[in-house]
Amino acid sequence: MARRVRPGRSGAALVIAMGTLAAACAAPGSNSPQPQATGTSSVSAAPGCGSAPITINGYFETGFPLPKALTTEFTKQHPNVTWDIREDQFAVITQNAPRVLADNPPDLMRLPQVSELVKDNLLKNLDGYATAFGWDKWPASQLEQLRLGPGGRPRGEGSLYALGLNFSMTGVFYNKKLAAQIGMTAPPTTLAELDQVLDKAKNAGITPIMQFNGGATGGLAFPLQNLMASYGPAGPINDWIFQKPGATIDTPSNLQAAQHLEKWIKAGYFPKDVNALDYATMMSRFIDGQGLFMFNGDWESGNLDKQMPGNVGFLLMPAAQQDGKLAAMSAPLTFGIAANAKNADCAAFFLNWVATDKRAREIGVEVGGSRPMGPADAYMPAVAADKVTASTLAAGAEIAKDNGAMDFIANATGAIYAKSWTPQLQKLVAGEQTPQELLKTVQADYAGQLEGN
Repeated sequence: MARRVRPGRSGAALVIAMGTLAAACAAPGSNSPQPQATGTSSVSAAPGCGSAPITINGYFETGFPLPKALTTEFTKQHPNVTWDIREDQFAVITQNAPRVLADNPPDLMRLPQVSELVKDNLLKNLDGYATAFGWDKWPASQLEQLRLGPGGRPRGEGSLYALGLNFSMTGVFYNKKLAAQIGMTAPPTTLAELDQVLDKAKNAGITPIMQFNGGATGGLAFPLQNLMASYGPAGPINDWIFQKPGATIDTPSNLQAAQHLEKWIKAGYFPKDVNALDYATMMSRFIDGQGLFMFNGDWESGNLDKQMPGNVGFLLMPAAQQDGKLAAMSAPLTFGIAANAKNADCAAFFLNWVATDKRAREIGVEVGGSRPMGPADAYMPAVAADKVTASTLAAGAEIAKDNGAMDFIANATGAIYAKSWTPQLQKLVAGEQTPQELLKTVQADYAGQLEGN
């Protein structure tokens, strides 16, 4: 297969999954004409890639094998299609997104937060493809986070501007051998039980939580939002992320969560150098057996099954009360098509293929470790029960039952992750910020960013 991959910058990329985590608020290149609003996309009855040679231009996130595995398989099945892929760390994509979409629009792009990109008419409206391919008949919850109203607000309703390669979810991975050493025979079912396990690990000389919080994308937002889910309902958090009028992150239950995170920090449950750790270092240390727990997403399930076979468990964050409802950060691994993409029909055909082709769905589970998007009755590959991927897939079904899916608090605005959550959480670790002021500061930044956009 003819395929050129231009390497990106070194270092780890953060999904949130993570992806969908953050976007720059910078305007597109001033020397380029701004695209006009596309409205509802008009597409052929059967969009596809044809039979003539075609090269799809992609801008992907480095460090994650799923998109490459899917594009490789796609070319095997459609040999007239080759890929010209540029890769960068997610933080770089975050900063570059508006300029790249305006100046050198890719056919397919890993997207950060999308509200500002829609506001600036940089993304293609996918409503026409949704009708042509039948995406609007999928479970509505799969597409909710990718819908936006006129001008990019509110999120959660309106036109479709992106699709996911899968539906990622975060929770807590744990090292089974270390858990056995401290007598943890089953995952904790309440927050108090989790605290007891963390304390046992600390007293046994084991780092209780291996987490990163360095660089432009701090990882303590993961345990913080999980704690928010323990103390309060997911609905108000989603309202804030979706920019609903009057929504605030500064609530009594979220204050309890921030105070609980501070308690973990002061108890020494995180590495001493947590503010200096990046994502790659966190992963390498966890794989090396240097931490009991790790707050992370199911996009690592396939990797952990290979690196630590049979030695990794996964649990959803327990509620503060016994038998309380469970919630988790859960969002599509978001990809979109530039408003002025040259090969939009083929890119859309690829996104549909990812969700509906049998082999593509197998790759989504085997490599991506997450539940594929697509029709409710679509084929699901079997996964061995001893694999952590089986646990993450089962957890996804449990979250769906409790209606507990949340988007990421880092996705509330394009700048909130890098410019507010990360520095404020780093200050909390350093003892330079209080839980109360952290939430007040983030809320003030959020309000200012919405007003500025």
